[in-house]
Amino acid sequence: MSENIDVLLIGGGIMSATLGTFLKDLQPDWNIAVYERLSDVALESSNAWNNAGTGHAALCELNYMPEGPDGTLDPAKAVTINEQFQQSRQFWSSLVDEGVLDGPSTFINSTPHMTFVTGEKNVEYLRKRYEVLKEQPLFAGIEFSDDSRVINEWAPLLMQKRVKGEPFAATRVPAGTDVDFGSLTRQMFANLKDKGVDVATNREVRGLKQEKDGTWLVTTRETIGRTPGHVRAKFVFVGAGGWALKLLQRSGIPEIKGYGVFPIGGQWLRTQNPALVAQHKAKVYSQAAVGAPPMSVPHLDTRVVDGEASLMFGPFATFSPKFLKNGSVWDIVTQVRPHNLFPMLKVAVDNPGLIKYLVGELLKNHAAKVDSLREFMPSAKDEDWELLGAGQRAQVMKRDPKKGGVLQFGTEVVTSEDGTIAGLLGASPGASTAVSIMLGLLKTCFPDRIDAWQPRLRELIPSYGTSLNTRPEAAHEELAETAAVLQLTA
Repeated sequence: MSENIDVLLIGGGIMSATLGTFLKDLQPDWNIAVYERLSDVALESSNAWNNAGTGHAALCELNYMPEGPDGTLDPAKAVTINEQFQQSRQFWSSLVDEGVLDGPSTFINSTPHMTFVTGEKNVEYLRKRYEVLKEQPLFAGIEFSDDSRVINEWAPLLMQKRVKGEPFAATRVPAGTDVDFGSLTRQMFANLKDKGVDVATNREVRGLKQEKDGTWLVTTRETIGRTPGHVRAKFVFVGAGGWALKLLQRSGIPEIKGYGVFPIGGQWLRTQNPALVAQHKAKVYSQAAVGAPPMSVPHLDTRVVDGEASLMFGPFATFSPKFLKNGSVWDIVTQVRPHNLFPMLKVAVDNPGLIKYLVGELLKNHAAKVDSLREFMPSAKDEDWELLGAGQRAQVMKRDPKKGGVLQFGTEVVTSEDGTIAGLLGASPGASTAVSIMLGLLKTCFPDRIDAWQPRLRELIPSYGTSLNTRPEAAHEELAETAAVLQLTA
């Protein structure tokens, strides 16, 4: 006999942790289980060293606000991303207030978000971006400067030994954050365990089959000992990073047809040199190289992990056929189906710039990577920086009625028609917007319960169902309140 449960969460990352926390709070009587194939939770993309830790709020990320053909700038997407991150901050604040999460500094710290560009064209773009964003309530406090003395005060490492006469400019938002998503994930799962949720590690999902009554028969195998198992679940969420595609394909739902993923690995340069770390307290983003995916935007970041500060620069793209760092070398091949072969081939044909970029990245040795860092930090020395492996990202490729196939950046939830199974595909800004993504999933997959849940959701997230950016006073109040609870710069 198989055990019957209400909800199965596949994958021990920030997405499953967030959804599990919501569901156990909203439906404490539900029987929930979490299956993670590795020895602990938060070991893949949610691990602190596998991601940038940026609280993505579009404060510094230029790809959320591209310049239009006519030179205009539309802030809509940047505002949307910021709104989503504010929901995350509100949710985390509520969890701190209720004792679910430990002290805020264990998972989030104030870190100004900056954008730094060089060249006349880029300086003019950044100036226009600033002029547009400073009028948006959620971007209150954004600063612009093309004065080397001011930028030197903000981030001295950017200015040391910089060539005189080179046009440059920067924006800065003091209210930015650095987030340890690994710590956040572990704390949420620890709370779920305390509330009776079965968080099972070393358990790999091997198959998904929907029964006639609509429930899902899930076959599993222990990664140690290879003991097989079964469970029947009324609802399944697949938050397994790159493996989500493989598991959704095994489920047989038609909604996954036409989807494929392209794996892109990464590396960071990291320094723990106290003299350098003390001079830089910011996340400084610039523009992606031509043909590079948005996730490869270069940035020089303060990171705080387990209370210890360091600096990271990157990411540098690497290639592996695996969908996860701990995946299979056959992943890129075994995903191929008749329905996704053409879209994936079309993406390859339409993105030669991406292929060229990846080849160029693969040819870089340690010295060449430090050379790239010197565009940010002219005084960088090879011996101060070590290479560190970053997480594996699976960029979504999908069928498109006009182009045949497109490479999609960002995240996407794929849900069955009956709402009994859903999975998350894609990468950045996923972790930062996990709360918003899971709120959308609750509405889609539990339409018969969402109305009853709304009062509690508004307690946890005061801006739920509304827009902060269209209400300046409310935006100011919520930003100040969450900053106080999370001990952040307002």
